[in-house]
Order: sequence, then structure tokens, then C-alpha cells
Amino acid sequence: MLLAVDVGNTNIVFGLFEEETLLHQFRVESARARTADEYAVQLRAMLAMHGIAPDAVHAAIVACVVPSLTEPMLHVVRQAFGREALVVGPGIRTGMAILIDNPREVGADRIAEAVAGFDKAKGGVIVVDFGTSTNFDVVTPKGEYLGGVLAPGLQISAEALFARAAKLPRVEIAKPPRVVGRNTVHAMQSGIVYGYASLVDGLVDRLLAEVGYPCAIIATGGLAPLIAPLSRTIGEVDEVLTLVGLRILHDRNRL
Repeated sequence: MLLAVDVGNTNIVFGLFEEETLLHQFRVESARARTADEYAVQLRAMLAMHGIAPDAVHAAIVACVVPSLTEPMLHVVRQAFGREALVVGPGIRTGMAILIDNPREVGADRIAEAVAGFDKAKGGVIVVDFGTSTNFDVVTPKGEYLGGVLAPGLQISAEALFARAAKLPRVEIAKPPRVVGRNTVHAMQSGIVYGYASLVDGLVDRLLAEVGYPCAIIATGGLAPLIAPLSRTIGEVDEVLTLVGLRILHDRNRL
């Protein structure tokens, strides 16, 4: 089995693959103060719940956008499974030309999603990842990583509103019954949810107009199921796109 580890700013997602099949995924908080030993205990406990022995994991790949957690995750893999993990970063074979000014600036998760998105679309694709930030990553019909857009994430935007507007309450991020809010809670939910769906559609329209070729629009990330149905541009939601991209990258770098 292959262990794929996607370390984000908010959550760490562990995916367990058997060949091309994702058997299980586990999600924990990205707690910078937590030790590698604590993460190893958590991971082995989650595997044990599904009856998976540590020696069933024969390889691992890690994509990390939190520099302080890279080495702890590598230590977790060594301690829990006795393996050395492949790290997504400079020097890894992606099978994808990176056309931005400084390829080293591209986050490991964005590369994984672009690779998986192109593999799924078999052509031009824009991957919209609803994470701590919302990332729009553009891949050309030739399979080249062209660049993208980084926008403040939906949760970050909502937290800023809650923190800076003294008379506004903290509300659940959910679709309201209608766009025109008839109370403060529904008005805030409308602005947050429908406003963000409009942000996505507006940026996708501008990206498509600029590149000049058709693209599949694939959404991923925790809030994708909420926003995608309200968007006129998103064509598909794939919540495990990053993990699939890591599996593809591992296969391309396997000796």
C-alpha cells in the first residue's frame, strides 16, 4: 500500500492507496506544536481502526506547504512504517512543464492537483482548490502548468468579517434560504456563500478569456461541495484530487 500525505495549513490528510484505488483517508488538524511522535500515534491508531497493519504500508509520498511540518511528517513515516517518504519539491519528476517565473514557488499541493486535474480532464483544466486560500491553477491542453490565482479562502474571509464588524454575529457558513436575506444571519450567509460563488465565477471567466482555450473546471477542497452547486462555471467536484495527484507523482518517480 502507498501512504499519501497532504499537509495543508489547516488540515493534514492521509490517504492509503492499493494500486490506483484509494482505500481510506484520514484527516487531522495541522497543529504546529504537535510532535512527530503524537502524529505517528494518531496515524497508527487510525490504521488500526481499519485493521491495517503498519507493515502493509510499503511506500509514502508527502506534499507539505507548512515548512515546519515537513521533517516531522518524514519522521512519522520512518517511525510508524520504517520507510523513507518521497517529498514533492524541486527535483521531483512531475511529467509537467512548469511555466511560471520561478517554479520553486509553486506549492506542492498545487502541483499534485494540476497533475491529477490534467490526468482526469485529458486537456486544458482549471483546478479550483477551496483550502485555507482558494487556489486557481491553470493547465494548458499540452499538459503544462501555466500559473494561477491565489485568493483569500472563504473561511479566512468570513473570520475577518466576524472579527472586524462589532455588531455582526458569528454565523454558520451555509447556504441561506434565498439570496435576499430577511434577517442578519441570512444576509451574512448570502454575502459569504453567494458572494464567494460569484468570486469563483468571475475569476474563472477572466482566466478563460485570457488563455483563449476551453478548460474543464474541477473543484476540490473541503468547501467545494458547498460552493460548486452555486457556481455556473464549476463542472465537477473531486474531493480527493490532491491525494490522487500524489499517487500519480509517486508512480512517476518510482524506480
